[in-house]
Amino acid sequence: MNERHRETGPPPDWHEVARLVLLSRALDEFEMRELYEPKRIGYQFSARGHELAQVLIGLELRGACDAAGVYYRSRPLLLAAGLEPEDALAGMLGRAGAFSDGRDIGVVYNLPRRSGPTVLPMAGDVGGQFTPVAGWCQALRHRAERLGDAGAAGCIGVAHGGEGSTAAGGFWSALTMATTLRLPMLFFIEDNGYAISVPGRAQTPGGNIAENLASFGGLCVMSADGADPAAAASAVARAAAHVRAWGAGPCLLRMSVPRLCGHSGQDNQAYRPAGELEAQADRDPVERLRAFCVPAVMDAAEWDALAAAQEQTVRAAFARADARPDPDPAGVTRHLVQESTELGAPIPAVRGGLLPEAAVAPAPEADGPETTRTTMLAAIRRTLESELGANPRVVVFGEDVGRKGGVHGVTAGLQERFGEDRVFDTSLSEEGIIGRAVGMAAAGLMPVAEIQFRKYADAAQEQLHNAGTIRWRTANRCAAPMVVRIPVGCSRQTDPWHSESAEASLVRLPGWRVAFPSHADDAAGLLRAAIRGHDPVLFLEHRALLDGIGARRPYPGDGHLVPFGRARIVREGRRMTVVAWGAMVERCLLAAAEAEVDAEVIDLRTLAPWDAEAVLASVRRTRRCLVAHEDALTAGFGAEIAAVVAEQAFESLDAPIARVASLPVPVPYHPALVEAVVPGTSRIAVRMRELAAF
Repeated sequence: MNERHRETGPPPDWHEVARLVLLSRALDEFEMRELYEPKRIGYQFSARGHELAQVLIGLELRGACDAAGVYYRSRPLLLAAGLEPEDALAGMLGRAGAFSDGRDIGVVYNLPRRSGPTVLPMAGDVGGQFTPVAGWCQALRHRAERLGDAGAAGCIGVAHGGEGSTAAGGFWSALTMATTLRLPMLFFIEDNGYAISVPGRAQTPGGNIAENLASFGGLCVMSADGADPAAAASAVARAAAHVRAWGAGPCLLRMSVPRLCGHSGQDNQAYRPAGELEAQADRDPVERLRAFCVPAVMDAAEWDALAAAQEQTVRAAFARADARPDPDPAGVTRHLVQESTELGAPIPAVRGGLLPEAAVAPAPEADGPETTRTTMLAAIRRTLESELGANPRVVVFGEDVGRKGGVHGVTAGLQERFGEDRVFDTSLSEEGIIGRAVGMAAAGLMPVAEIQFRKYADAAQEQLHNAGTIRWRTANRCAAPMVVRIPVGCSRQTDPWHSESAEASLVRLPGWRVAFPSHADDAAGLLRAAIRGHDPVLFLEHRALLDGIGARRPYPGDGHLVPFGRARIVREGRRMTVVAWGAMVERCLLAAAEAEVDAEVIDLRTLAPWDAEAVLASVRRTRRCLVAHEDALTAGFGAEIAAVVAEQAFESLDAPIARVASLPVPVPYHPALVEAVVPGTSRIAVRMRELAAF
């Protein structure tokens, strides 16, 4: 194994190790006997057999900015990191005041702290914890070197998963990040031989991820018996010392542990070979820890008293947890996005973004707009440049955004000005890009990530969903403010892979704000508002507008902000209301002139939130409504607008609500086929005439 030996810290406090291991075992047994079997809870994920290794790792989290990304079997690690048994049981019962106020399952933990070790919000998907930890670790370096945060130096991130999670894309993406950047990251993989019912040999060639990664460049690899107290403690100490020596690079520590229970309470384990459970019981780490500690650390009576005390601790904790109220259904929609007090002050999360540290972005400057028209591309670049200059916590990254300046040229020159640590390229992993952003946001940075084309964002759907729901899932304990720039739509060069719009599926992602500007002025103002805001934002840049003549406007100045959820009337009219966004705005303006229809054209500018009041007010005046978008007709965002207009302005309508959108096929390659699929000016004009004549 390519292990480097580092100087380790003091030996573990074995009395505390024993207390935590026994506490974890007592919690598991109490839940199974008193809660799961009587059906007071619907599931139980036991950590029996995993306790010792996890507790030793958890006790290593003592740095001011240490963090861990965990999974559903990580409770012993959390107990060592400071999780209170009452909160653990309240989470299982779904009671108020626990990790999520009853919004998430009880084993989906978070333990945010403004000072001291943090457990990042976990998600229910397998392998989703790895890339946020890598982002956190990269942010540690930024905080130490760019922000002068002495508390970040020497701190680490631990990504904890079972051997099954090493088959997930997030594991390999994080491994690439950690090794290429030499991040202070510890991959802690506990291997109990099964991923639910799938044996390890079907997950990893040979069934041992450590052996397979022994020659992985830049990675220290260790293995140990996680049921052997001395061996496990030695391995944990050496692994932690390695990653704390900044510059040494990451470490993967594989611990073999016995599986003393099923995957969950429902698992009957019928798939396990005869005799395996009995053989595994001989490796029970609780019994091995007892043999290790008695009499070297304590006598038998003291051990028995310690075990009995943990059982009493669990019962007392349960009584307090059970006395907590149920969550209030009236508040279930709270904290989906940033909220403010009655006086307008934003309510910070405990962790995530700039607010928890009061690192508020500078106020807008008072400079005015210029007179020379510029492209949307240049306006976006200048906005990124001004925000990078104003706020050292802003970082820009994605595939090819560095020396190349982005495949669309938007970030050209930014790396040269601000350095490779603030404007940098990533590997080709969209999941990694978004997961990295989550970890950076949790560590107090403002990440601005780029996904090169809309279709490529599909590979990051799990991380996008997780990022958008963090504030809600944790009841405002954690947040992940970020900006994700995505070029969308068809331009002069089209094909099914680079020309998708598909904004409707993004608008449905909970917790995300979505901007879709139609010209340079709004692009600058919306992007600046997004970077200076406190929510995750998807910033959609239509490819045809980046250098399009119709999208050019004077640069509005470095203080210009456009509020989300406020549409603009770009053409007044009395005959009908036309609602559009992005590239369709210009086409609708041209179509109104071609059709010679007195149409009022509204540019929504943002889709989440969207300005329903402006649309409804216009429809009540014009008594007709047409929605135009480049996305497909079926389940496109126009259907949402049409539904709201039908529900709230039905009596004002003199004609059916009309829509014009793309045909239900991918964007083709040949220009004649593109013209047939994507609505152009003439098709929109025909629809306007039909609606006006109704």
